[in-house]
Amino acid sequence: MATSSSPLHPTIARITQRIRERSAERRALYEQRMADQHRQGVHRGSLSCGNLAHGFAACGSEDKNALKLMNSANLGIISSYNDMLSAHQPFETFPATIKAAARDMGSTAQFAGGVPAMCDGVTQGQPGMELSLFSRDVIAMAAAVGLSHNMFDAALYLGVCDKIIPGLFIAAARFGHLPAMFVPAGPMPSGLPNKEKARIRQLFAEGKASREDLLEAESASYHSPGTCTFYGTANSNQLMMEMMGLHLPGTSFVNPGTQMREALTRYATEQAIRNTESGGDYRPFYQQIDERAIVNAVVGLLASGGSTNHTMHLIAMAAAAGITLTWDDFTDLSAVTPSLMQVYPNGQADINHFQAAGGMSYLFRELLGAGLIHGDIPSVFGTDMTAYTQEPFLEDGKLVWREGADHSLDEDVLRPVARPFAPTGGLTVMKGNLGRGVIKISAVAEEHRIIEAPVKIFEDQNELKGAFEAGELDRDVIAVVRFQGPKANGMPELHKLTPFLGVLQDRGHKVALVTDGRMSGASGKVPAAIHISPEALDGGPLAKLRDGDVVRLDANSGTLEAKVDAATWQARESVVGHLDHYHVGLGRELFGGFRHLAMRGEEGAGVFGGFEADDLARQEGQIFGEDA
Repeated sequence: MATSSSPLHPTIARITQRIRERSAERRALYEQRMADQHRQGVHRGSLSCGNLAHGFAACGSEDKNALKLMNSANLGIISSYNDMLSAHQPFETFPATIKAAARDMGSTAQFAGGVPAMCDGVTQGQPGMELSLFSRDVIAMAAAVGLSHNMFDAALYLGVCDKIIPGLFIAAARFGHLPAMFVPAGPMPSGLPNKEKARIRQLFAEGKASREDLLEAESASYHSPGTCTFYGTANSNQLMMEMMGLHLPGTSFVNPGTQMREALTRYATEQAIRNTESGGDYRPFYQQIDERAIVNAVVGLLASGGSTNHTMHLIAMAAAAGITLTWDDFTDLSAVTPSLMQVYPNGQADINHFQAAGGMSYLFRELLGAGLIHGDIPSVFGTDMTAYTQEPFLEDGKLVWREGADHSLDEDVLRPVARPFAPTGGLTVMKGNLGRGVIKISAVAEEHRIIEAPVKIFEDQNELKGAFEAGELDRDVIAVVRFQGPKANGMPELHKLTPFLGVLQDRGHKVALVTDGRMSGASGKVPAAIHISPEALDGGPLAKLRDGDVVRLDANSGTLEAKVDAATWQARESVVGHLDHYHVGLGRELFGGFRHLAMRGEEGAGVFGGFEADDLARQEGQIFGEDA
C-alpha cells in the first residue's frame, strides 16, 4: 500500500504558488498549444495513406498489420545509444526488448531516431568540451526530428547522462501531447572508491604519481557498462526524473545487464501503452509535468546534494513546459530542504551504496512525510507520487512492487529528515558587484566557505595549470577564469582545475574559484562560484577585474564582491577576451550560431529563446527575463 503524503510545507506551497502565478500566461499558452496538437491527431490516424505506407514500409508483416489498425498503440523509441559511452552502451539491446514487449501487448514500437550523446568525462579539459552544453539543445532538436513523423501514440526516451536527459525532456515537453516514459540504463557496479581516485589525481597534479598510476586508477573507477557511480549530473538526472514521476518507481539505480533491469524495461513499455489513448488511461506529458513536478525535481536535487548544472538545465527544461523557474527559487527552496544524502563528492559512498541503504523509495518516504514534495501529481506508473515509496522486486520471475525500507540501512549515506546531514540543501545564489552565480557548499567544509584574497585572472583553464606548476599560486588566492560562458566558448566544465586548487587548499591556503563557466555535479571541497551571469563577453563585471584585486566570497551570506571602491570600479574599462582559438577545430565552427543565440546562464543558457514567454513578450512589447 502506498504512503500518503503530509500537508505541504508552507514554504514549498508558497514557492510553488509563486512559480504558478509568475508562469500563468506562459503556461496557459503552452497548454493551449498542446491541446490543439492533440485535437489535430496524436498518432498515425491523421496521416494520409501515402504517409502511412512510408511509415511502415520497413516493418515485418506482423507489425505492419498492427500499424494499419488505429486502435492499437505505436511507441516511438528515441535513444542515445552509442557504444563508446559506458552509460549508454546498455541501450543497444533495449529496442529489441521494447518491440517484443509491445507485440505481446498487441501493439508496436518503432525506433524513431537516435540522438547524439557525448561524454564529459572523455572531453574534460579538451576542445570538444566546448560543444557539451550546446549538445543539450542539439539532442532536443534531434529528438524532435525523430518524432516529427507523427506516427506515434507515445514516446520512450532512452538516456542517462549529463545533457542527454535535459535535452530529451525539452523534446518531450514540446511534444507534450504525447505520453512520455523515460527509460534509464542504470549505474555500473562499484569500482575503485571515489576518494582513492581523487587522491591519486591530486598526487599526479603534484608530480608524486605517474601517468601509469593515474590511468590504472581511472580505469578501476570507470570500469564497465553503466553510469559513473559518483553523484554528478548523470545520476542527478535519474533522481530528478523519478522525482517528477517520469520513471517507474525504483528504476533509477538498478544496474544494467541484470534480470531486474530487463524486467523494468519490459514493464516500462507495457505501461507506456496503457498511458496512450488506445490504452484507456491517456497521460500526456503536458498534463503530468507542471510547476509541482518542477518543484519536486528541485527539492530532490537539493536534498541529495545534486549537480549544479541543473541550476541551468532545470530552468531550460521548465521553460520548455511553459514554466518560469529562477535561481531565487532554488535558493528559497534550499533554505527549507534538509540534506539527506552523502554520496561522492559530498561523501565517500557511491550511488550503489545509496541504493542499498534505502534508495529512492526511502528518500520519497522522508520527503513526502515532511511535506517537502508534492504527492498529488500524476505519474507514468498510473498513480500519483505517493506510490513511489514502493520499489520493484522479482517474484518467480514476475515484476511486483512492494513498500521500500522504512528506515535507512546506513545513515552515513542516507538519513531521515529528523537527522539530516545539514538543515539546508547547500545551494546558494551568489550576488554582488561581480554579478550573480551559484555555489554548491554541500562538500565544502565550514572553514572554507568564506574566502577573502587577491585574485589571479585567467582566460583559459590551461593557463592555471602553468601558473600552479610555476609556483605562482602557492598563496591565498581566488582564481578567476573568465570568458568561459556560453556566448564565449560554449561554457565548458572546468574540472581540470580541481586537483590543482585542491592541492593549494591542502597546503593551508585560502583558495576559491570564480568563473562564468561550469564546474558541474562533481564540484567538491574547494568553494566555487560558477555560472556567473552576465558572462564576461556579455558585459559582465568579471571583465573589470584586474590581477591583485581583493575579492570576498561568502557562501554563508551569498555575497561575491570585488573590494574596489565604487568610483574606481565604475570608471574601469572592461577587458576584451581573445577568443578566436575557441571557435575553430573539432567542429566548433559549426556552433557559431549557437554561441550567438545563447541566453545567459541564469536563463538556462539555451539557444531556443523563451518559447511561449517570447511570444507573450512580443505581444506586450516586453523583454523576456523580467521576473513577475
